[in-house]
Amino acid sequence: MVDIKELNEKIERQSAFIDSITMGMDKVIVGQKHLVESLLIGLLSDGHVLLEGMPGLAKTLAVKTLSDLIKADFSRIQFTPDLLPADVIGTMIYSQKSEEFNIRKGPIFANFILADEINRAPAKVQSALLEAMQERQVTIGDKTYALDEPFMVLATQNPIEQEGTYPLPEAQVDRFMLKVVIDYPNKEEEKLIIRQNLGKDQPEVTPILTPKDIVQACDVVRQVYIDEKIEKYIIDIVFATRFPQDYKMENMKDMIAFGASPRASINLALASRAYAFIMRRGYVIPEDVRAVCYDVLRHRIGLSYEAEANNLTSEEIITDILNTVEVP
Repeated sequence: MVDIKELNEKIERQSAFIDSITMGMDKVIVGQKHLVESLLIGLLSDGHVLLEGMPGLAKTLAVKTLSDLIKADFSRIQFTPDLLPADVIGTMIYSQKSEEFNIRKGPIFANFILADEINRAPAKVQSALLEAMQERQVTIGDKTYALDEPFMVLATQNPIEQEGTYPLPEAQVDRFMLKVVIDYPNKEEEKLIIRQNLGKDQPEVTPILTPKDIVQACDVVRQVYIDEKIEKYIIDIVFATRFPQDYKMENMKDMIAFGASPRASINLALASRAYAFIMRRGYVIPEDVRAVCYDVLRHRIGLSYEAEANNLTSEEIITDILNTVEVP
């Protein structure tokens, strides 16, 4: 049996750094609470995050600030149609002096990778990135190199620009733990953004953690207790995306082309644990699952032509599922 009281006390101690990271992010990022929370969930769950939003919404700045707070290696890769796999993972270079090939490692060898405008690169580059995201390793020539921990890919894409872009393959989209949609700030936040950027002194970020601290925090997050009823709730939500008719949602059967994969179930459980950890709790409650459900599932539900004709979104389907599936 799990001692919940003891686990709660342990989580309370171990999660003290969450406030420090949030305060550090708030110094630089105005508003965007959901973005900061989602980055923390991805970080603590050892998962990758896809950020979708209009230009100028501090996506790049948020990722850079997070890496500065953790004193981790940060690489920014600008994805373009002429990008080659070697520009991402590295290549073998012949040395005339030693008369042998030497490995020159690419920008993928860092803790935080910002894949800016990821949908602008062709399939060859995406496949090179896939190995790093899933296997946490990179193959150059006949050698395979393990990537450092923590390793996190944070990709951005612009939802409105379609010229010169390649739709991401479903297999790759599924490898992102979360897809976070970022919205515009409100009027008060925008006023603060103007003042902050017009001021002489730009806020400085000082590192408060090391990559080793994050690896240890990830181990603690894995100890967060998930009851069997919560596991059943997660499975019911995922199965409702595949077989809506089994959950008295016959109207959704023709709207969903394909449901969420088993990876969705795993990521929903992991993200719920991380959210409970951020909330300083040693156990997962249904509200944790509901809080992360949209970000975990929105990119994993395929819409049919009929759904698109009716302007139905994956978010509306998730809302319908959460309102229908019985909460434990």
